[in-house]
Amino acid sequence: MLSDASRLLRRRFDQESRDLAMTTAQLQIVARLARNEGISQATLAGLLEIEPMTLSRHVDRMEVAGLVVRRPDPADRRARRLYTTELARALLSPMRERAELVYEEALAGITPAERETLFAALQIMTENLSAALAARQEMNPNDRGAAEKEIA
Repeated sequence: MLSDASRLLRRRFDQESRDLAMTTAQLQIVARLARNEGISQATLAGLLEIEPMTLSRHVDRMEVAGLVVRRPDPADRRARRLYTTELARALLSPMRERAELVYEEALAGITPAERETLFAALQIMTENLSAALAARQEMNPNDRGAAEKEIA
């Protein structure tokens, strides 16, 4: 059920934001990057809990679309830092408004108390799964990101 709800939320958001030419994944990237301007792709991939190569493909497309730029890292010639563009920052507010609309559609008919219970349960599930992934990673360092590959 969770995966169905997640998939439908993404589809509905993509439908709602089609005219802004930014997908759910791109909004997540831009929103996280706007709070962490100048971070590396590897760091951003970790924050988003996706594989670096998956993020790289997204960033490639977003760079062509004028949403992000890569700049050299002054401390490491080989590394590149990521920054949002004016276009991406201008799209953040309307994208967030549309996301709120979609969330309200999804949560229609659910009382505020039920919403609190739902969010609390989802938070606990997230913490439980994060802890389980971390424990598995400690036990099997070579099994890096098995769950991340499935998410991406």
